[in-house]
Amino acid sequence: MNAAKIAYKPVGLVLGAVGGALAGVVFKQVWKAAGYEDDAPGAKDEERTWGEVLLAAAIQGAIFAFVKAAVDRGGATAARRVTGVWPT
Repeated sequence: MNAAKIAYKPVGLVLGAVGGALAGVVFKQVWKAAGYEDDAPGAKDEERTWGEVLLAAAIQGAIFAFVKAAVDRGGATAARRVTGVWPT
């Protein structure tokens, strides 16, 4: 493994953390925009319906996957521009 790929590892970790935080903020806004005042329900939230729990999980999963892919791709593209090597 060359130095550029090794140097990208900590950058990738930071980008992942930032992406996760960003996805959480986006999800909360989407959940509120969908008409729910409260936080999204957890799987064991007894007072919420199956539909609410599964809808929240599906939306959250889609947003997290989208943001992760966008952040990972953007970071890899930037790393290649700087180093000339695509990180793996």
